[in-house]
Amino acid sequence: MISLSRANFLGTKPGVSGISNGSTRLQRRGPEVIRVAVGPSKGRSAEGNGTILTEEGGISASSVIDLNDKSTVSGGGVEDVYGEDSATEDQLVTPWALSVASGYSLLRDPRHNKGLAFTEKERDAHYLQGLLPPAVVPQHLQVKKMIHNIRQYQVPLQKYMAMMDLQERNERLFYRLLIDNVEELLPVVYTPTVGEACQKYGSIFKQPQGLFISLKEKGKVLEVLKNWPERHIQVIVVTDGERILGLGDLGCQGMGIPVGKLALYTALGGIRPSACLPVTIDVGTNNEALLKDEFYIGLRQKRATGQEYAELMHEFMTAVKQIYGEKILVQFEDFANHNAFDLLSKYGSTHLVFNDDIQGTASVVLSGLLSAQKLVGKPLADQTYLFLGAGEAGTGIAELIALEISKQTNTPLEEARKKIWLVDSKGLIVNSRKESLQHFKKPWAHEHEPVTGLLNAVKALKPNVLIGSSGVGKTFTKDVVEAMATFNERPIILSLSNPTSQSECTAEEAYTWSKGRAIFASGSPFDPVEYEGRTFTSGQANNAYIFPGFGLGLIISGAIRVHDDMLLAASEALAAQVAEEHFAKGLLYPPFSNIRKISAEIAAKVAAKAYELGLATRLPQPENLVKYAESCMYSPAYRSYR
Repeated sequence: MISLSRANFLGTKPGVSGISNGSTRLQRRGPEVIRVAVGPSKGRSAEGNGTILTEEGGISASSVIDLNDKSTVSGGGVEDVYGEDSATEDQLVTPWALSVASGYSLLRDPRHNKGLAFTEKERDAHYLQGLLPPAVVPQHLQVKKMIHNIRQYQVPLQKYMAMMDLQERNERLFYRLLIDNVEELLPVVYTPTVGEACQKYGSIFKQPQGLFISLKEKGKVLEVLKNWPERHIQVIVVTDGERILGLGDLGCQGMGIPVGKLALYTALGGIRPSACLPVTIDVGTNNEALLKDEFYIGLRQKRATGQEYAELMHEFMTAVKQIYGEKILVQFEDFANHNAFDLLSKYGSTHLVFNDDIQGTASVVLSGLLSAQKLVGKPLADQTYLFLGAGEAGTGIAELIALEISKQTNTPLEEARKKIWLVDSKGLIVNSRKESLQHFKKPWAHEHEPVTGLLNAVKALKPNVLIGSSGVGKTFTKDVVEAMATFNERPIILSLSNPTSQSECTAEEAYTWSKGRAIFASGSPFDPVEYEGRTFTSGQANNAYIFPGFGLGLIISGAIRVHDDMLLAASEALAAQVAEEHFAKGLLYPPFSNIRKISAEIAAKVAAKAYELGLATRLPQPENLVKYAESCMYSPAYRSYR
């Protein structure tokens, strides 16, 4: 099979039409390997220079017409096939090439490269003799070697770069390594290390791993999408880089987030890599340090807002649906609050869209609270909730908790919301502030006298559950945690902000200040804590528990819209995976080591809800959705080549 870098390279007539005549040569490397190189333009027509394709699937040596017998020879006696050495700097050379994945090119194709795992038969059939050392090393030994090498690095960013290098070199080995060592490598390829990677993305950038769509492409976004080599895309993760984790505006360098999320979609949810597309919408940045950084890779201008921003996003959303169809899942990632809510509201009724910061975070936190019910012996409706942070994460979590309470108690949603209180930078959100509140905060303005400061709010409301989604570190102080422990036998404390430096408190602080009574989970991972002879292992309320399985469920059902009931189904499915042995350790979540099975269970529940709501298009519904989900998952095992 011959893959063309340009579909119109070979016309119906023999010859390379429309190419200026230079040193045009064809080489043969085995019966299936053809390379075409066109040298520098000399201003003459190429008419008359031709190639003849045979029906047997190649270009025979005798069919090559080379009108220029005098080959240019560069230093060392090596023939200058491409004409690049003989070209002056102002002459144009054509970088077109066509080849099948064999020989040297096969070793540089990340999707098909197996490194030393190529068998003797494959090496013989695909012209690999001499290009590899003699040893044949199976995939499991390659994994063993790679994890050993990665453990030698002391700096997390070095581990991240080593993983990204492997992904660009050997795709299947990358995913095998990640799946087999998920608990160890998840913090490397995603939070917290990905935050530092985004901050330094301009310095470590090697080659694009997704699409960069900037204001320069306004008016031709559809054409830009067509430049991506894959046509059967199922999931797009898109960011505009304005609110990367708790790090703020990182502009174009936010690309690390979509790349990382989609790596998890494949490793944890089984979505095949070729069906995933990372996208960064670059509208500038307000980060002065980046604008002055000589290595910054994005637009050097202040961030566009208003109509200009809305028009580019609308063009993108329209083009995505036009090229990939109704069932393409678009996941919004790390947009600032105002844009995040607006985009979800605007496109929620016309596209299959999902915001992981609002909906994914909400689903994983609700799951933790459903698990905590069993530890404290109280249903959700009998508890009071206090949030520090009233942005997209905080209000998203609050709304899903209210929906679950409403569902469990069969009471109106407005009544369920009264159990939930939010504190923002100006204090407790109460009715007297309603006129000045942003629209997404207004449902959480309850009747109460004004209260400033988190500690005062804790003392006034005596909540059972304290949830941090502020993006500001060290805000759950000793006084706050001790206050929670005075009126709760088992205070539930969720410190969700990422990365670790922005966490509201650490696991050690929560357990120590509560005298070992806290039920604690966090957004970033923490090591086990020793306190008075006991070992406490905290859970990680990581969105990676939810979004890979959630996305898989949408895909296998052919869902066309996301419904809140699907999020509730995902939360309940995750909570059902927490066993008694996990509760005994105080864990609110199951271990990540079984994440693929967990994702299949979540996918099945989400798909079942899509069928129930009439939002599924893949008919008929499979009898066993769990087995069907597992059967659809991508496997990173090496394939045998004929």
